[in-house]
Amino acid sequence: MATNVGYTHENAFDEGFLQVDQIHNLHYEQYGPRDGKPVIFLHGGPGAGTSKANTAFFDPAIYRVVLLDQRGAGKSIPCAELRENTTRHLVADIEALRTHLGIPRWHMVFGGSWGSTLSLAYAQTHPAMVGSLVLRGIFLGSRVEGDWAERAGAAFYPDVQGEFLDFLPTAEQRAHPDQSYHALATQGDDRAARLAAARAWNKRELCMSAVKPGPEALQVLEDENWVMSHACLELHYFVHDCFLEPMQFLKPDNVARIRHIPTTLVQGRLDLLCPPVYAWKLHEALPQSKLYIINGAGHSALEPDTFKQLKAVCDEYAKLE
Repeated sequence: MATNVGYTHENAFDEGFLQVDQIHNLHYEQYGPRDGKPVIFLHGGPGAGTSKANTAFFDPAIYRVVLLDQRGAGKSIPCAELRENTTRHLVADIEALRTHLGIPRWHMVFGGSWGSTLSLAYAQTHPAMVGSLVLRGIFLGSRVEGDWAERAGAAFYPDVQGEFLDFLPTAEQRAHPDQSYHALATQGDDRAARLAAARAWNKRELCMSAVKPGPEALQVLEDENWVMSHACLELHYFVHDCFLEPMQFLKPDNVARIRHIPTTLVQGRLDLLCPPVYAWKLHEALPQSKLYIINGAGHSALEPDTFKQLKAVCDEYAKLE
């Protein structure tokens, strides 16, 4: 049933692992009716993982909700594994899971932040398998977007940005924080040192994710697996430009592949991690899409008006055949 915080689902009717190669076993869960309209929820980060709370956008009387922990994230194993972990691999994993679960076609692909990036990559690779797209906190995977967070941090969160840079011991490291944090968090045998760097990396993002972050915002930093997977995978993808060509999703041939797909974009106007201009650019490239810019909202899907809009869009798309 619906509540003021979204829909409440029963426990998963199915949970398991899909081995996709000799390294990675991907964890997934399924909620709602077995014969419901299938939606896959693609988490952010990279590395954030999923939880039952992610089902709250989707009416349990209608949607069969599939949660996938991407390579190295959530309950997938090995945790924080960077080998054989690229955007191309993740796209192939979504298709492998669809086949494994016997789903002819996704009714909806739903993704926020990095999940919006991966949703676009999957849809442009397998457009016939996507019935609709719901994207939040649009991130096109470009270096200029990644650089934005550093500038926004310095401008709007100088105290947080100062702590973030002061963790790095030399001026040379502070000049290239992504590369420096990547080395500190992903390399070496001193797990405690790597964990400290991963916490410092994640803390800035968590502080900047909501307009008014609550005291619980940093609690996830106590979860060592989350800290390592989120930081190591983000840094792995960011230093490799997300394994994408510059503005790959806006290239005319790629846009043409998904122009027929019903698409809605939900974007916080005060998003300091994924600035609204890129949601606007995507909307201009896909003029059939709907764009909702949420005043007073930041990056998080849990901003009240953002959550409300996402839930309303999912209710609307439930009527699509």
